Amino acid sequence: MTAMFSEGHMPLDAGRRLTPGDAAPTVAVSALETVIGRIGLHWQATAEDAGLVRVVLAADDLDAPPAPAWLAAPFMAYFADALQPIGLPTRLPGTAFQRRVWRAIAAIAPGRTRTYGELAADLGSAARAVGGACRANPCPLVVPCHRVVARQGLGGFAGDRGGRLLAIKRALLAHEGTTGRRPS
Repeated sequence: MTAMFSEGHMPLDAGRRLTPGDAAPTVAVSALETVIGRIGLHWQATAEDAGLVRVVLAADDLDAPPAPAWLAAPFMAYFADALQPIGLPTRLPGTAFQRRVWRAIAAIAPGRTRTYGELAADLGSAARAVGGACRANPCPLVVPCHRVVARQGLGGFAGDRGGRLLAIKRALLAHEGTTGRRPS
């Protein structure tokens, strides 16, 4: 069984936990135009808090209202200055292992990269398992999985091994001042 919300500190801080019997908050979808194209932002809000549930990259065909200012501002700040974290609370469904990987990814500073193998060694796991958790990451950019690269080359991005999503990974790494290439 997967947990409904993440645990830990920002950006993976889910706020209030739902308890059995709570009505699930409605998920709202908004669009945001960015330098990497339109992204879709899926979020939930209750009277007590709000959190990001999912970020969809390359959402060119998404027909949704513009993102509210509180949600758009951290993304726009990041695209203006790569050192600005996208510090939004999230509500990430995932296994305990996936959340451990996502917390480790969230700790990678802008302009830095780690390999799947390095993260796996830190977590006592395997590189493929880390890659699987990266692929399952529902909030790329907030959980910056673009900073995780293969030992030789970029690896994949959001489940893609080529095409537009890998081009977005390259653009994000360039925005942060790195190519993602590791020394041999």
